[in-house]
Order: sequence, then structure tokens, then C-alpha cells
Amino acid sequence: MNTLKYIATCLLLTGSAVIPMLAQDDTGVVRRRTPGGRNAEKNETGMTQRMEAFYETEEPSAANIEWSRVIYRSIDLTDVTNMALYYPELPNEDGENLFFIIMRLLADGKIPAYEYLDGREMFTEQYRIKVSDMLDRFHVLYSEAKGSTERNPRYTIDESDIPSNEVLSYYIIEKMDFDRLEGRMKTQVSAICPVLHRTDDFGGEAIRYPMFWVKMTDLRPYISRQYVFTDNDNNLARYNLDDFFTMGMYKGEIYKTKNLRNLSMVQMFPDPEDLKRAQDSIENRLASFDKNLWIPSREELQARAAAADSLDVASTKGDEEISIRSRDDDDNDEEKDKPRNKRSKRSKPKKSEVKEAKVSNSGSAVRSVRRRKP
Repeated sequence: MNTLKYIATCLLLTGSAVIPMLAQDDTGVVRRRTPGGRNAEKNETGMTQRMEAFYETEEPSAANIEWSRVIYRSIDLTDVTNMALYYPELPNEDGENLFFIIMRLLADGKIPAYEYLDGREMFTEQYRIKVSDMLDRFHVLYSEAKGSTERNPRYTIDESDIPSNEVLSYYIIEKMDFDRLEGRMKTQVSAICPVLHRTDDFGGEAIRYPMFWVKMTDLRPYISRQYVFTDNDNNLARYNLDDFFTMGMYKGEIYKTKNLRNLSMVQMFPDPEDLKRAQDSIENRLASFDKNLWIPSREELQARAAAADSLDVASTKGDEEISIRSRDDDDNDEEKDKPRNKRSKRSKPKKSEVKEAKVSNSGSAVRSVRRRKP
């Protein structure tokens, strides 16, 4: 009775604000609920509601999107820029690489995966894959874990059976939207696909096998816990895997853009040189579109004008130097073209020199040895 009187007194004094903080169990004892207890409830994937709310990204309204572009990129893990996704090859004190994290989450049933449809990706329940079928398809050994059910299957995979060393690249879907309400370009990675590089029994060039798609919204709460090294000169892991994708620290080659015919870049441009030019053209257009959205400030306009003036002065000086050199070259050519006599004018003795020679000969004591006539 004292407890009921206490509850009634609290309701009269503070109103209904006390109700969420109190809960009555089967024994009739009223217990105070701890703050954040409701958020601490976990869903079927083991993720708390608070964690889900923290990493939820609200999709921009279609009415506010003025421009959108979907780009498919291939991230080569042999590139130094992307090696943070590959190492460590096996889990150690520094943590796990990205593929280990994805496989562990799939085996525990914490994230869904979807079929790779080569440009026709559908992230719906219809195209959700069964983990066991995927493991059988790529010959990954596994066993059913304790507590596995038909509705919520779970599997155990040994670290040595995870083909982490064969995942040498990733495919990502990069979406770029211009939101007119915020007036800025938003770039985000919406999905990622591990790609196996395997050779057959006869060797030769490795064949790529895209495995499955995973939505980044499902993966973000887990990869944000794994910090990676991004600089060999600094051994402090300052960024996590979520930062690596959110901040665009990766380096990826465009292999496809969303188009009506659903063709890849190689299919549209078979020649390697044409393919490279097309990829560079797309990159330049994306960069220029984002750059031209902003009105330059007064300082930027002044800097551009000063740079243009310096270029004009440099070009003028260069033209003058070229004209001077051309005149010198013309003069040299004229001198070369003038006809030269075998005996130059300078070789002839001057009159003054002849007079001096006669004077010097007249004062000499030497007589001529010429015979005189008798």
C-alpha cells in the first residue's frame, strides 16, 4: 500500500513524466527503469536501437534532388592507397581486414547480402542470398554454429578457410546527388561487393568472381569500430574503415556508369586508349560540376585576375624573346648567304702601309745586287 501511495503522490506532483521510468514486474514490485534501457534493447542482428539511430542516414527527398549520378568503381587492393582494406591478411592485435569483418557478420546472421546482378542490383528480400548457398558456390568450408535455427541460421568458419588472400579488389556503387535545399553535392558509397581473383588448374590470368553486395548502411556500425593505418610514416591508426569510405580516401577506377543499355565501359569503349579518355572525361565532368556550383569570392576573383596578368606578361616576354632570336637567326643567315672571295679586302695592303715600307727600305744600308749596264 505504501508503494501505491508513493506512485499516486508522484503522479500528482510531476504528472505523467514518471510513468516511463517505472515498471512493475510479476511480483507486484515496482522497479525503476535505468535511463537508456529502452535503447539498450537489441534487435535480431544484435545491434542496439541507439546504434542503429546513430548510423542512420536520411535519404534526401526526391523533390530536392536536381542532379544525380550513379558510378560503379573498382578498388584495386594492390594499390598502396587501398591497402588498408587488405591488411592484416589474418586477424591479429591490430584487428581484422574488411573481408574478415563481412564474412564474420554474414556467418553470424547480423547483416544481409544480395545477389550480384551486374548493374541490375535490387536490394530487396527477393534477391537476398542464403549464406550457405554462397559458401558452397565459392567452396568455403563451414559448419552450423550452436543455436542455429532454420529461421535464423548461423555458421562457423575457421579463419584459415576464409579466402581473404584471394579478395584482391572490391566493387562499390558510388552515388552523387545535388540537394538544392542544402545547396551542396553529396557523395556516398551505397554498396560494396568483394571480388575473388582465382586461377584455374592450368594457371594463367586470374578470373574475377564478384561474390555479393552488402549495403553500407548495414555495414557502417561494425566497420566504424575497426581502425586502420593509412600512412606508412605514421603508425597511429587515426581513421576507421567507415571514415575511409565516407571521406573518399580510396582510389577507384570507373568501370561502369548507370545507363539505359546497362553496358560497361569496356563494352562501350573496346579500345584501351578510348576507354582511358572516357574515364578521364567522366572524372573531369564530375569535378567541374562540383566546382562550378559555387560563386567565387572577391579574393578568388582577384587571384584569378593576377594569375591571368602574370600569364599575359610571361607570354609577351616569351614572344619578344622569340622575335629577337628570330631576328638574330635571320642576320646570321644573311651573313652566311653572302658570297666570300678567295682573297678578302683586308688582305690587300693599304697605301699608308706601302709608303711606310718604301721609307724603311730607302734608309737601309743594304744595296741592290742587281747588275748595272756597262
